[in-house]
Amino acid sequence: MKKLLFIIICILALLIGTYPLIYVFVDHKNTFLGSKSLDIIQNQIWKTAFFVHIIFGGISLFIGWRQFGNTFRNKYVKLHRIIGRIYAAAVVISSVSAIYMGIYANGGIISSAGFISLGFVWLITTLAGIFHIRKGDVVKHRQFMIYSYACTFAAVTLRLWYPLLENITNDPGSSYLTVAWLCWLPNLLVAYCINKKT
Repeated sequence: MKKLLFIIICILALLIGTYPLIYVFVDHKNTFLGSKSLDIIQNQIWKTAFFVHIIFGGISLFIGWRQFGNTFRNKYVKLHRIIGRIYAAAVVISSVSAIYMGIYANGGIISSAGFISLGFVWLITTLAGIFHIRKGDVVKHRQFMIYSYACTFAAVTLRLWYPLLENITNDPGSSYLTVAWLCWLPNLLVAYCINKKT
């Protein structure tokens, strides 16, 4: 059961990790950008932050899952470290841009607070993971990186929760306000439960 769940997580991470490619092949008006006002679209700082966020967030999601699993870590220590450095750099860049983008989130202060909080938790847990491995504390490093990837995985859970809520409530606006928090808080709870068992 655990292996099946891990495989499902990996598949979802790989699929959503390639999400930025949609902006190469699909007209922007048919993407998330189509939901933003003209003022925001013309804001070059916001637009740069958006593409930085989805590109580096996609990288962190695409490669981060590979860090889990004792067999891989023990067999390929050097590769684990290389992937870890790339993952950490990608998260730092993507989370900082996400915090800025959160100010302009659709739905106003409730969704803004949700996405900004996610950005800060994502950044802090990743930096804490880096701090602890540099101190040689493998256990705490692993625990914080589990929290970090739980935040990274919000990219997946957002895309699962939002259409579900929208279909149930028939209210896209309220669904988006809810998903700004629902996409990551349960992930952290799952990460907490995982960490309690290790």
